[in-house]
Amino acid sequence: MNAQTELNKPLESVRILLSEIIDYAGLFPPSQVSMQEAVLNYATYRNSNYGWMLGRFIIPVARLDEFIEFAEEFISRDGSDDWRLSVLAGEDIAATMRKINEFGRLHPKGVVIDALEVKANTLSKLDNTLTALPPEINGYFEISMGDEFVDLVTALAMSGQRAKIRTGGVTTEDFPPSREIVRFVRTCMAANLPFKATAGLHHPLRCFKPLTYAPDAPQGTMHGFLNTLLMTAFARESFRPSLLEELMEEEFEEVFSFSPAGVAWRSEHFLTNAHLALLRTRGMHSFGSCSFDEPVEDLRAMGLL
Repeated sequence: MNAQTELNKPLESVRILLSEIIDYAGLFPPSQVSMQEAVLNYATYRNSNYGWMLGRFIIPVARLDEFIEFAEEFISRDGSDDWRLSVLAGEDIAATMRKINEFGRLHPKGVVIDALEVKANTLSKLDNTLTALPPEINGYFEISMGDEFVDLVTALAMSGQRAKIRTGGVTTEDFPPSREIVRFVRTCMAANLPFKATAGLHHPLRCFKPLTYAPDAPQGTMHGFLNTLLMTAFARESFRPSLLEELMEEEFEEVFSFSPAGVAWRSEHFLTNAHLALLRTRGMHSFGSCSFDEPVEDLRAMGLL
């Protein structure tokens, strides 16, 4: 896969697909670095050659005060280059919103909270959160795939919000099967509901690797973020579920071919740059990763960066 024409200048199709794709979650396992290190990492990534791939800084609402203590020296004071935060809500949504409002009042420049991530496995929890959510903050709702799944997707789509899917973790049991991810994505795309993914997508393609950074870490099969992105794009084009599952389980980079005009899978299925742009605005918005370096290093090895 040789998509790069000039040093550090990826093809337009790669830019469209991966722009602001990685929400940095360094505070969370398996990296779980300190706030000081996470803030320094994020500032470094923003100023790197690959800063265009970086999305929001993900932070629990309870750690906002700790964040500003370490971020203050890095953030702009004139509002010209705001840091964007995605806040993980606590159990009490009213308390979460009070904390966010207080933070915005005390720190009006340099930092913008424009996303809230919430677990909402019932319609009542969803309704309570939607009532409290101000229009300037986008909600990403991690919903269960149980009996109320379709109703939750429908309610989110009607409210103009977004969904969230957990695609991995630190044990093999945390990784849902491909068919479950395909079901989630097809249902969201049928309802015109954008979503983000979280956990487990450290590598571009499906692979068998250690699940944490510990020397004796268990190994398991991890989903790839390129697999998930392109599967979502083809799901938008109503590809049959069995083919989407095959795409989720592709492990060889040779079957993907990027060009200035788009990307092909198996030389017979093609997504134009217009398809990729729609994918990113109306399909998969981003994925949370505790590592920014791993995705970048893998993409460089594939010749995409």
